[in-house]
Amino acid sequence: MKLFKHIPAWLKNKYFLSGIGFIVWMLFFEPRDIFSQIERTKELKNLETSKQYYEQQIFSEKHDIEQLKTNPAILEKYAREKYLMKKENEDLFIFQDKKTEEVKK
Repeated sequence: MKLFKHIPAWLKNKYFLSGIGFIVWMLFFEPRDIFSQIERTKELKNLETSKQYYEQQIFSEKHDIEQLKTNPAILEKYAREKYLMKKENEDLFIFQDKKTEEVKK
């Protein structure tokens, strides 16, 4: 019993021990512990930034579609650049950079 005499009274308090047990349980053993909450917060921030990026892409694509519907010159330019279309009696020459070929490999 000499061993218990050297322990301070506040360490023998059942409320203190229960509180420490509760804190340890909440920090490490609970399914919604502090570490998983931090991880989920980081994931939420990443998802919000990707959402913002995709909303911006949608806006620009809608703008491009509207331009293609209303302006025939832009439609022709888009068809020539993207799909390599050409007019009759017209020759088409395609130049590729060496840098872009290396990136594709």
